[in-house]
Amino acid sequence: MAKGITKRSQDYSRWYQDIVLRAELADYAPVKGCMVIRPYGYAIWEKMQATLDARFKETGHVNAYFPLLIPEEFLRKEAEHVEGFSPECAVVTHAGGSKLEEPYVIRPTSETIIWSMYRKWIQSYRDLPLLINQWCNVMRWELRTRLFLRTTEFLWQEGHTAHATEKEAEAETRQMLEVYREFAEGTMAMPVIRGVKTEREKFAGALRTYTIEAMMQDRKALQAGTSHNLGQNFAKAFDVDFLDADGERKLVWASSWGVSTRLIGALIMAHSDDNGLVLPPRLAPIECVIVPIYRSDEEKSSVLEKANQVWKALSAKYSVKLDDRDQCKPGFKFSEWELKGVPVRIELGPRDVASGQVVLVRRDNGEKQSCALDSVVESVERALEEVQQGLYHRRWISGRATPAKLTVTMSSRNSSGTTAGSP
Repeated sequence: MAKGITKRSQDYSRWYQDIVLRAELADYAPVKGCMVIRPYGYAIWEKMQATLDARFKETGHVNAYFPLLIPEEFLRKEAEHVEGFSPECAVVTHAGGSKLEEPYVIRPTSETIIWSMYRKWIQSYRDLPLLINQWCNVMRWELRTRLFLRTTEFLWQEGHTAHATEKEAEAETRQMLEVYREFAEGTMAMPVIRGVKTEREKFAGALRTYTIEAMMQDRKALQAGTSHNLGQNFAKAFDVDFLDADGERKLVWASSWGVSTRLIGALIMAHSDDNGLVLPPRLAPIECVIVPIYRSDEEKSSVLEKANQVWKALSAKYSVKLDDRDQCKPGFKFSEWELKGVPVRIELGPRDVASGQVVLVRRDNGEKQSCALDSVVESVERALEEVQQGLYHRRWISGRATPAKLTVTMSSRNSSGTTAGSP
């Protein structure tokens, strides 16, 4: 067990918190309920964002940006929506030194302001489908918070689409759920189960909410992403209709879908251990680290020469760190990079230089293997893929549960603890 990290078996919640703080993923902000995402944690989010954004664009979506402040009257237009979100809303009543004539809500989600704009942009069936995604922050006034899993402010993406028919909206809703499933399993190495939320738990204002749920190591399910068929509720509330090809005016059908930085929390709880963070290679900010080992200046010269050669060969393809700090001993470096969850560690000492090899150590299971210096790129590629697949397989085996068990625990860690819904 790493120093400063509580054992999972002793206190699972404290173990989670220790990893977030010790691995330098995030810290508590001076604003109650908020977090500061530190560079290492944000680097993971950037990789998630890049992977998902590319997939969204492959399916025909484009990015836009809408205001943070939403006129309070907009939320009143859809009764179920405002009822679901009212307890979580932060409202701006004063600005510029005086009271505002009309209060503004800091967005808890953007359906209302987006559909107020869709009313202007959609006139004809030729304007459909409208497929827009937004990367932004949102605010929900939470009473109980945990870093990444539930904070007052968090980062996310929210897709909002408009369609001519119910069939198209339903197809979009299911398509995006499948995108999330592929990302969770293929990139996060985290098996998930797809399902439909109950009427009580569905997104406020939706006809149906589809979800992916992942089993964590404490045998509780975590909501990892949602996709909502909004029907025509927001089109009715904001008078969004279009002239169809048959010359009739019809209401638009809608979907929305989102995931957030709580996926980083899922990543931690799915894979990490008592020694720290464990990251799948496809999301690791540093895929492999090279740790040179030497005792004398003579050894240092020859070892660092080879270490730099290895770094140069690998850096053309991977994110690689050469840890050549003189002030830290190899054992300290091993522990630090293990805590940070780097998938593969490369050890290189005088004996390795003499024999023309390096030692690869996998973070997921601690296995060591020697490989020739002239084949290090191929060996690292193979090791990274083995770690990626190994993590998925391990979670699939240990996370198996009966549908009945999952149904019972499905709502244990929803996005906000309310019926409003979210990522």
